[in-house]
Amino acid sequence: MVGLIVLGIIGFGLIVFLAAAVKIVRPYQRGIVERLGKYKATMEPGLHILVPFIDKMRLVDMREQVVDVPPQEVITADNVVVSVDAVVFYEPTDPQRLVYNIANFVLAITKLAQTNLRNLVGDLQLDAALTSRDTINTALRNILDDATDKWGVRVVRVEIQRIDPPVDVMNAMHEQMKAERTRRATVTEAQGFREAEITRAEGDKQSRILEAEGVRESAILEAEGEAQAVRTRAEAERFRLEQVAAGTGEATRLEFLGIHAGAPDSELLAVKYLEALARLGDGRATKLIVPADYAGVLGAVLGVAEAMRDNIDGDDLTTLPPPPAD
Repeated sequence: MVGLIVLGIIGFGLIVFLAAAVKIVRPYQRGIVERLGKYKATMEPGLHILVPFIDKMRLVDMREQVVDVPPQEVITADNVVVSVDAVVFYEPTDPQRLVYNIANFVLAITKLAQTNLRNLVGDLQLDAALTSRDTINTALRNILDDATDKWGVRVVRVEIQRIDPPVDVMNAMHEQMKAERTRRATVTEAQGFREAEITRAEGDKQSRILEAEGVRESAILEAEGEAQAVRTRAEAERFRLEQVAAGTGEATRLEFLGIHAGAPDSELLAVKYLEALARLGDGRATKLIVPADYAGVLGAVLGVAEAMRDNIDGDDLTTLPPPPAD
């Protein structure tokens, strides 16, 4: 019986010994081993055997962590009190320094972020602070990263969550935004009206130009048609006059041949000459010459008669001989 008790005690002690000796480090952790209160080594992920009651391991989470910076009141450069809060993302890079160089890392980085956030926002006016969040984020991340490097931590990024001005300032900003939007709407409407008027005026101008060009083209075509008609009528009239003149000349020639064949005397020639003058004055000729001295006319008629009797065998009379000009 005593032997069983002793064996039980030995087994229990062995189990306790093994539990204290065997340590498992997960993939996202690192183990800080201390032997008798002194740093010994940093253990990587896996199974590790320690000396019980002599070695002690502290596990450090190496995953990215988030620290919420509480809201705080900050006075901007234009003396406006705003409430600002942020979020800091960090990841450990050296578990030994993170354990031994800082007692409370979360509290330290929170106070550090608040202090530098107050300085950054305090150097800006309200409008710049509201529109420069990316600039504030980058500047604050650089400051925190440099300050936490000795703690074995890398600040990944910093995000400003809110920048809240007072209620009266918010109302004034809303009124300003409303006025600005009203002004833009008025300007846009005026520009649209102006462009519409310009377009309408250009359309009217183009319409009048096209209408004037149409009238001009119509007048030109009408004038050209009228000119062509005048030329055609003139050609027709000239052709008719030529035909009439040709017919008159032929009739006159035949008539004179007939008269010549009948041995005309001076009285007959004078009468025929007067008939020829009447035909010349029927309104178709453009020029008409009427002799003022009928005695000269009769002398001319007698001279023509004598010439016709002398040349009857070889001459063709085609036109009426002109009277002598006075």
